[in-house]
Amino acid sequence: MTCKWKAFATAEPDLAATVEKRFGAFTHHVLATLRKDGAPRTTGLEVRFLHGELWLGMMPNSLKALDLRRDGRFALQANPGAGTEMAGGDVRIAGRAVEVRDPATVARYADTVNPPDPDAFHLFRTELTEVVRTFIEDEKYLAVQLWKPGAGVRVTRRT
Repeated sequence: MTCKWKAFATAEPDLAATVEKRFGAFTHHVLATLRKDGAPRTTGLEVRFLHGELWLGMMPNSLKALDLRRDGRFALQANPGAGTEMAGGDVRIAGRAVEVRDPATVARYADTVNPPDPDAFHLFRTELTEVVRTFIEDEKYLAVQLWKPGAGVRVTRRT
């Protein structure tokens, strides 16, 4: 089961706002995809939350784009920033990436984002399978918020 960003943000507005803030704090994040042989590949990536979607834009024929064309499963981790504070916690998103080739949608994205070559890039919209936030709560607990489609947010705490 998957869901689009807008549906997640409507169902869990507080967690969605925290996730967007964490991704908005830095430009580059870490994307994990699967290589042809099934091994993981991690690469840097910029992400955008636009028009109710979480978008992944990539250079033409980049290995990560080719990976996602072959197998759309991905994991995305927000840049933790300098040091060890991770203000707002550690945030990860997993799901499936679906390449968008509709010229009007690609042009709308390009008009908003201004990619280096607006006529040559891969654009993927995401379908979420989970969102996770790990953070320190009350300076006492390691708290984990886990959301999956149809299940709502589950919180676990450890001391």
